Amino acid sequence: MRVLMVAPGTRGDVAPMAGLGSRLQGLGFEVAIAANPAYAPLVVDSGCEFRPLAGDLTELIKQPAPGAKASGGLLTFWRKLGEYMESAATGTLAAAEAGADVILANSVAPYAYDIAEAFGIPALGAHLQPTEPSAAYPPVIMNSARSLGAWGNKIIGERAAAGPAPYDAPSARLRKELGLGKLSRAAGERARRKAGAAILHGISPTVLPRPADWHPGLVMAGYWWPVVSPDWQPPADLVDFLADGPAPVFVGFGSSAHIDPGFILEATRRAGVRAIVQGANGGVGGILGDDAISVGGIPHEWLFPRVAAVVHHAGAGTTAAGLRAGVPTVGVPVYTDQPLWASRVASLGAGPAPIPYKKLSPESLGDAIKAAVTRGSYAAHAQHVAAGIAREDGTVPVVAALRNLPTTVH
Repeated sequence: MRVLMVAPGTRGDVAPMAGLGSRLQGLGFEVAIAANPAYAPLVVDSGCEFRPLAGDLTELIKQPAPGAKASGGLLTFWRKLGEYMESAATGTLAAAEAGADVILANSVAPYAYDIAEAFGIPALGAHLQPTEPSAAYPPVIMNSARSLGAWGNKIIGERAAAGPAPYDAPSARLRKELGLGKLSRAAGERARRKAGAAILHGISPTVLPRPADWHPGLVMAGYWWPVVSPDWQPPADLVDFLADGPAPVFVGFGSSAHIDPGFILEATRRAGVRAIVQGANGGVGGILGDDAISVGGIPHEWLFPRVAAVVHHAGAGTTAAGLRAGVPTVGVPVYTDQPLWASRVASLGAGPAPIPYKKLSPESLGDAIKAAVTRGSYAAHAQHVAAGIAREDGTVPVVAALRNLPTTVH
């Protein structure tokens, strides 16, 4: 079976799909992943075929330093995001034309369903965020984890899902080009929800229990772990730094934001900890002082078990990696689903209360880091969560869904 995974977005969107794809390849599936060119090496190293989606979302979504104003305005951002989605939709069509028996689409690629309909092949959701309206959580589009109450979460979630989105126009254009009848993106999602269409979630039920109001087609599969190349070796200076003192704290914000290293070091020194800072020195590794080192991309699977705590933007994948390692987390959420994951970490007792990115200061960050490394309850709860995650296998439900697909789609 030829599986096409459609993964527009950043590295955090692509890496779990590449990990899942690698495992599916080992089970006899032929997997291709459509993603931005920057992630071609990641896809190829996983053993999957790479198919390009033009564009780069990283610079568009990156936030300025805390307290600074973003350049441009909301209308400019919306226009650029719409252009990105147009390119992604065009690339998805080309990727499907190259051959596929089934499409797995992430949460920002609803146009994949239109393409699958035109090609007469099945499409399944493969989401890293809980986008289904539910009483259990507020809609992630609100950029907040503050519950509106069971009724409010559900109703506002439904209204948010029906509202305008940057992929509406690409979906409508593709339907017209492919000779399909008019059907809005929101109407298509409602129809799939009513039919109980399958959406596989690469989310641990230990971290977010499956909501009681989900329909049977919504599957909480478990995390999809990125692949670490067997040839990868850690930088020698990082190995030396780790061995030269007590376990440090990892600080990194991925593609969500850029914070000056001086800001971070003021916080870690306030907390009295050594630090590994990701992205400092332009992403190039190097010593930042006796108590800190800068690193580029380091596999979290290798690094996180070696640190005392992790400080990050609470993206889905980084949060998962920290919890898997059984170390406390300090969440500094920036947008979309990040407040939800940071809130879940705190609810599970695996770290202190989140610090919203816009309210971040060296003082608040330093105090949270100190609490994370000195209160034993955070580490104990993190280790308990890690034990639950270790019992899960996120690949099994995906394989079951693929093997139970109908042989024909009309």
